[in-house]
Amino acid sequence: MAQPSTRAELVDYCKRKLGAPVLEINVADEQIEDLVDDAIQYFHERHFDGVGQVFLKYQITQDDINRGRSSSSSVTQAGIVTTTASSTIDGASTTFSYKENSNYLQIPPSVIGVNKIFQFSGGNSITNNMFSVKYQLFLNDVYFFGNTELLSYAMTKTYLEDLDFLLNTHKQIRFNQRMDRLYLDIDWGSVTAGEYIIIDCFRTVDPNDFARVYNDSFIKPYLTALIKRQWGQNLMKFQGVKLPGGVELNGRQIYEDGQNDLDKIMEKMSNTYELPPLDMIG
Repeated sequence: MAQPSTRAELVDYCKRKLGAPVLEINVADEQIEDLVDDAIQYFHERHFDGVGQVFLKYQITQDDINRGRSSSSSVTQAGIVTTTASSTIDGASTTFSYKENSNYLQIPPSVIGVNKIFQFSGGNSITNNMFSVKYQLFLNDVYFFGNTELLSYAMTKTYLEDLDFLLNTHKQIRFNQRMDRLYLDIDWGSVTAGEYIIIDCFRTVDPNDFARVYNDSFIKPYLTALIKRQWGQNLMKFQGVKLPGGVELNGRQIYEDGQNDLDKIMEKMSNTYELPPLDMIG
């Protein structure tokens, strides 16, 4: 099938592109499974269609608050991570001890990037945050909303957001996709159990849920090149192997052809499919 919709159909497609069933592709099934995983991982990490922006809602629990406030003497120290380091200074051995709070939320492995989290306040219709637009609206204009000019309302909203940005400390976060942890550097004393936060993040597109990933115009040639290179690498270990009729397969040539195909595809990835890196300003 020229438009594969499953993992097995994608493998069969790549084998046909390499000459099967006319030729025997000397690559083990286990090797091909590894190559499929590598191709999908590269697609998720580099291709702009490999991820999608999602908003995950998470409810804060009391355990999260206790873990975030674990530096306090009134809270259990179970959330404290202690790291020690030794050094020699003027011939004397000195040990340094560092403590770090476990102020993080466990993030699903499919999330590869986090942009920001939305503010805790302002989630309800009425809030006690004086810089919230909803607060001002309910305080002053809710009974006269029909007489409020939209231009004036928009300018006032922008002004209040500027005040909020200047006077309030926004939530600082740290995230690394290899750790699957979202660190929240916030005042955990101002958080109550049961509140929700909205995480603006990027999540990988699971091919098991979205079968069109297997038919992507990048994955098909990329996986084909990976299998070709593996095929050549296998044959290089058996120099001079002849097929029926006296035909001899050149493993090194197959390997080099596969590597050349990969180099062209990866160059195309950088120029066409990959989002450009953001410039650093400062």
